[in-house]
Amino acid sequence: MARMYSRRKGKSGSRKPLKKGAAWVKQKPADIEKTVVELAKKGKSSAEIGLVLRDSHGIPGVRLQNMRVARVMKKHDVYSKLPEDMFNLIRKAVDLRTHMDKNKKDYTSKRGLALTESKIRRLSKFYKREGTIPRDWSYDPEKARLLVK
Repeated sequence: MARMYSRRKGKSGSRKPLKKGAAWVKQKPADIEKTVVELAKKGKSSAEIGLVLRDSHGIPGVRLQNMRVARVMKKHDVYSKLPEDMFNLIRKAVDLRTHMDKNKKDYTSKRGLALTESKIRRLSKFYKREGTIPRDWSYDPEKARLLVK
């Protein structure tokens, strides 16, 4: 199937090799879970937590330990109200809006903003159906600006 906006075909994404566990990881899953919760309380996102675990603690992937960062965060009630992918799209839209306020004639960015906001709305439909966000949630650029900053 072709991509939505580029009219090109391609592979959907890369995959990590099928190795179960890393021999050099000495931490137990409970210790990793404790580290994830500590980092989440400091305000790190799940992607940033994965990077810290990889770079500072030598854990190549939390999935290799049969857990996921977001699930651990939800279990301990330190996960944000909005899903991370949606929050990143909202942050991108806010940044594009501030850029558009300064550069009114930048039509490429205007189209990018339209595509990003469309993606936010489609994702919100999915998350409403799944029950992740409230049914009455709607994307509003002014509220988004307050949410991100």
